Amino acid sequence: MSSNSGILWVAATPLGNPGDLSPRAGEILSGVYRILAEDTRRSGLLLARCGVRSNGFISLHEHNEEKRLPGVLTLLKNGHDLALISDAGTPLLADPGYRLVRACRKEGLRVSPLPGPSAPAAALSVAGIPPLPYAFLGFAPRKAADREHFFAPYARLNLSLVFFERKDRLHHCLRVAGRVLGRREACLAREMSKTYEEFISFFLDDLSALPLEPAGEITVVIGPPLGKEPALPQSSDLEDLDRMIREEAQAGCGMRETVRRVRERVRGAFSPREIKTKEIYSRLQNLRDIDTADQSG
Repeated sequence: MSSNSGILWVAATPLGNPGDLSPRAGEILSGVYRILAEDTRRSGLLLARCGVRSNGFISLHEHNEEKRLPGVLTLLKNGHDLALISDAGTPLLADPGYRLVRACRKEGLRVSPLPGPSAPAAALSVAGIPPLPYAFLGFAPRKAADREHFFAPYARLNLSLVFFERKDRLHHCLRVAGRVLGRREACLAREMSKTYEEFISFFLDDLSALPLEPAGEITVVIGPPLGKEPALPQSSDLEDLDRMIREEAQAGCGMRETVRRVRERVRGAFSPREIKTKEIYSRLQNLRDIDTADQSG
């Protein structure tokens, strides 16, 4: 693709507080040829509050994304810079835009992120629930019959879950989650970065702490099965692992044999945290790089 082609900027917008729009994002949004938005009126008001004067909008939502693709790609190929935004937060995570970005990649057009606010990351950062590993599920299903299937694949997985839900469906959704996932810690995050921001911690089998219809935008964080929080690596564990790797490496074996011998030694040695073969390879390579640098120095 010609270097004269335009750039598609994927720009994060504030969850609520206009001050969260980065200066770089504001400058680029003010300068692009058009801004692609799901709700152009709402996006116009949002950017006006952020002090951004746009050059115009193009509507892009789930019902017209495929239809819009040829025209948007033509604009980019003709050298026009465009920006894709969400109503709030980072685009694509729970909004249209994936098809457009994929089409740009296939055409060799440049797509670049303008990082910023993200509701899943914001909620995880303050929930007090193990953040890693986690799965972001997007919006919970509208139909009650689909919600059990929504949570079922994660019932046996040791990870935290993050999803969005409407206020009028929240209690039913969480009751289904409790039935499928069992007793777990959870946190409701609503109106993040706005005037009435609120975070409520509770357990899935006891929703008494939650208002019947909490107002505003709602993000829910559900923790892993109780008693199975992912064990974080301890510094002493890593020191012992590096010692084992050095001892086996000094035997003069190749990398694969060294890793195999270390793998045999660590089985059960770091319970409850299992040391993966990939991690042994990585730490062995790092130690070799360090030794090489010391020798050359």
